[in-house]
Amino acid sequence: MPTDQTYALRGPRCCAFTDWVDGDRDGYPIWVRPRGTSRRCVVAPVEVQSALHVSAHRSEYVQRINRVVDYVEAHLLEPLPLEQLASVAHFSPFHFHRVFRAMIGETPQQFVQRLRLERAALELRRRPDQPVTEIALESGFASPATFARAFRSAFGVSATQWRAEKERKLGKALRKEGVVAQEAGAEDDAMKRTDDLAKVTVKTLPPLRVAYVRNTGPYACDQALFAGLVTTIGTWAAARDVFGPDTTLDKARGAGGLLCVYHDSPDVTAEERLRISACVAIDDEMVVDGVASDMRLHAGRYAVAHFRIEMAQYPEAWPWLIERWLPDSGYQPDDHPGYERYLNVPEQDPRGKLEFEICLPVRPL
Repeated sequence: MPTDQTYALRGPRCCAFTDWVDGDRDGYPIWVRPRGTSRRCVVAPVEVQSALHVSAHRSEYVQRINRVVDYVEAHLLEPLPLEQLASVAHFSPFHFHRVFRAMIGETPQQFVQRLRLERAALELRRRPDQPVTEIALESGFASPATFARAFRSAFGVSATQWRAEKERKLGKALRKEGVVAQEAGAEDDAMKRTDDLAKVTVKTLPPLRVAYVRNTGPYACDQALFAGLVTTIGTWAAARDVFGPDTTLDKARGAGGLLCVYHDSPDVTAEERLRISACVAIDDEMVVDGVASDMRLHAGRYAVAHFRIEMAQYPEAWPWLIERWLPDSGYQPDDHPGYERYLNVPEQDPRGKLEFEICLPVRPL
């Protein structure tokens, strides 16, 4: 970077300069170059840059870190040394560590360990007869002792105590959207009503490449958040003719062109760490740039549950699939994230109903 210029970068604390500068522009902190030989960053006149130019820099960082997050999720049970993750992001290991921590809020090692622990926590309850040691090793831990220490530190109890807890938060397996506190009987009645409204087919689905925008944080009942994600990815896709000529976002939604991926389980992941991605399907040749990143949804066996329901019944869909259909199906959830595919626009439906599919990855018991 030339020494005779001053740069303003929007975004997280991800610059290789020495100090954080107090000051902001449009709500984003400003980095400036050090002057002379001093290691202190000082506020200097900042060259005017277009918002598009600045945004492009930030988008590049976001895409690189998203690429690492998706890589970790796809290879969670494999060794993931820092150097390997840095190469995925095309950063040096030293700078990658700092950039990742600034943008994600955890070091790469902390992020990997948290995802492994959360996977193990889910498996402990999904497979109550499986030895804890086997689940620990299957979840990527080198030894039972390492797993035991990490699990107690993260959850405050041993893995055995976690498994033995009887009280579970209904309606929070893989999804928390719209769930409110209810008596168990009332929730069971709601699930019974859903029996007549859902049809589940186990299918083998091909891999699917998608472009996405992602949010990390609470999303339950936040319709503005969902609308914002949909608008952002829809605008991006329309500008690149992803949906085809003269196809609006609403038409694309009605044709199943919009998906939503839920990467974490509210049962085990803190709200501020929950990840959700609004996606559009793209072909393999599509160049993904700007605000979007890309990933592949796994090929394999899925329980595809088709719903056409009132909006008020929407919070019952995931609990019904996980807690009612799944135990009698002969299947168990696989390790990949589930997602939703939307098949209409409720505001344009004559009866105001929502039609969508839940695609839950499964494997035989």
